[in-house]
Amino acid sequence: MNAAVRMAPELTPRALRAKSMISARRLSFAYDRRAVLSDLNLHIEAGEIVVLTGASGAGKTTLLTLCGALRSVQGGELEVLGRNMKGLNAKEQREVRSSIGFIFQSHHLLEALTAGQNVVMSMVGRAPVAEASRRAETALAALGLSHRVDAFPEQMSGGEQQRVAVARALVRDPKLILADEPTASLDDVSANIVKAAIRDAARRLSCAVLLVTHDARLFDIADRRLRLVDGAL
Repeated sequence: MNAAVRMAPELTPRALRAKSMISARRLSFAYDRRAVLSDLNLHIEAGEIVVLTGASGAGKTTLLTLCGALRSVQGGELEVLGRNMKGLNAKEQREVRSSIGFIFQSHHLLEALTAGQNVVMSMVGRAPVAEASRRAETALAALGLSHRVDAFPEQMSGGEQQRVAVARALVRDPKLILADEPTASLDDVSANIVKAAIRDAARRLSCAVLLVTHDARLFDIADRRLRLVDGAL
């Protein structure tokens, strides 16, 4: 597809629900009366990778956290994975998050656990221990970390730790991947491995990807590139 920046089209609520994994219509959000998002319209379909850029403070991370049920919707409409996100309680937000793979710039690994155990932790309650361990090893191998399954975070480089975090997000076969600057602190080798893993997950699982980044190395996997300016796309 053409990766050029283009405006998000106006869609009816029925069309949004029918086609999109993420559907935002006139979405707005403010901090202490300072508008961050304003009349934002967006749709992302299954299997589509959308790269979102914009200046610091433009609201990119705010949009990501709203889509990830990490923040409550204030104004407008937002549906994620077919679920109306407005007015969800804490339990309902957790249910939405259970189908989302989160990848952030900071890896947030548990220091007391090995790489394999960190990945297994994301499958607690979702798979038997033996299956979870097997899937964790497979996920780490796909990211070039077969030799690091039993290593603790302090024994790994920053790039390796970030790849473990990516494996942790992808091992659950998410329906949606939300990534916030996942390669900003990585060298080219690690960045390319992470990029390939995200692209392959989108194709293999037909999951939608919303990727916030300033890293031009990621632009070529985008089906669309959008820019957030003054709270709108």
